[in-house]
Amino acid sequence: MKRIIIINGPNLNLLGKREPEIYGSNSFEDFFDKLKVKHNDIQLEYFQSNIEGELINKLHEVGFEYDGIILNAAAYTHTSVGIGDAVKGIETPVVEVHISNIHAREEFRHTSFIAPNAKGVIFGFGLQGYELAIESFL
Repeated sequence: MKRIIIINGPNLNLLGKREPEIYGSNSFEDFFDKLKVKHNDIQLEYFQSNIEGELINKLHEVGFEYDGIILNAAAYTHTSVGIGDAVKGIETPVVEVHISNIHAREEFRHTSFIAPNAKGVIFGFGLQGYELAIESFL
């Protein structure tokens, strides 16, 4: 059975409450429960942290054992050389996901420290981006 983990970064614990015009009105936990039902043929896990080092530690923990990592590092995407280096240092392929179209937002969001080391990048499709990332591993 394939093992895939979704790792979400800062402020994504506020999905459904924070800026619903950008991020929608559903909590990630509700969405994740639906993903697990739909993809019951894989072991799907979820981790979220607002702390950069915890995200790096989780990448190190799963980055040599899992079949895929879906990473939405949120604002850390554009600021964290450390997370980019962690993705580069592990073996498990990573798909970078963003809910919003990062290229339609502020200029600083157009740069990713993760993308150069990722299998691919999906952005602008809302929560469906996570599902597209899962499909890329199947």
